[in-house]
Amino acid sequence: MTMTWSGHLLHIHIAPSASVEMEELAQARLIAGRGIEGDRYLLGTGTYSAKPDIREVTLIEVEVLEALEQGEPKVPGLATRLEPIDHRRNLTTRGVPLNHLVGRRFRVGEVVLKGGRMNFPCKYLEELLGVPGLYEGLLNRSGLNCSIEVGGVIRPGDPIVPLAD
Repeated sequence: MTMTWSGHLLHIHIAPSASVEMEELAQARLIAGRGIEGDRYLLGTGTYSAKPDIREVTLIEVEVLEALEQGEPKVPGLATRLEPIDHRRNLTTRGVPLNHLVGRRFRVGEVVLKGGRMNFPCKYLEELLGVPGLYEGLLNRSGLNCSIEVGGVIRPGDPIVPLAD
């Protein structure tokens, strides 16, 4: 099946360890099979580092953040502005259908990623940010966990395109 869409990378964020404020980067080096240089999951210091999972790089759609700000879906009492630096995912995208990329390969600039599984929202993020209802607001759209097949440097503005299966 050929996918015909294209999007782009808006933001890159890393944190050196769990619960530490995320840092926005102008570029990042992704290391195949490991993660993002300087990020908690490459360093083994993330909240979920001890749990076996593909978490070399995580992505989220800016469209989800925009929907949350508009109060969609209708979670009682939730209409919140969640900045890209707050959601704890590494890459914020626009125009990329993340739910459709589970098990698929795609390119971000010169890097090749493979979608692992959809990221599950967690109460940890809701508590960390102090936003009641955020867990429910992110159900089924909390991002995508990926492996890095081909490493390299990425920058905001890089195109994101599907690769043939």
